[in-house]
Amino acid sequence: MSLPVNIQMIGAIVLPNLGGIAGGIITKKNLNPWYENLKKPKCRPPNWAFGPVWTTLYSGIGYASYIAFKDGGGFTGAAKLPLLLYGTNLLANWAWTPIFFGAKDLDLALCEINLITVTAIGTGYLFYKINPLAGYLFIPYVAWLGVATWLNYRIAKDNPKKPNILKIDEKSN
Repeated sequence: MSLPVNIQMIGAIVLPNLGGIAGGIITKKNLNPWYENLKKPKCRPPNWAFGPVWTTLYSGIGYASYIAFKDGGGFTGAAKLPLLLYGTNLLANWAWTPIFFGAKDLDLALCEINLITVTAIGTGYLFYKINPLAGYLFIPYVAWLGVATWLNYRIAKDNPKKPNILKIDEKSN
């Protein structure tokens, strides 16, 4: 007896991880020397923890989106707005890594992570109204975003941008 394969559920779980995989590639390319040379708080999670944590969180919110989609009538039912907000959250989340690690813009990344957190809270709330389990699955994600926001803030604060000052060679004047 074979078990039925739920392609929609699998797709919903895999989708957020696709951005995570792309982000992992960008992160890996910029860990050393740039990130390793930044001033970081001593009580931060170790680098190796981020991959498993994000994979777990992405899978959880992906499953939450499947529950909301299934119980909320898909893209034409009550789940339409929550799923739109969820899509916005994913896009904002996926944009953070290229901003932080690619562009190395710590301040813009801090603004971005606040957008991610606000849309995550909103999505969790709207998913909860469709199915409480879908909303509860956002709690670990929002909690981790709190940690990530604090870490982004501390790194941005402890590594201020240095102005590019054009040095004038006195001998050429």
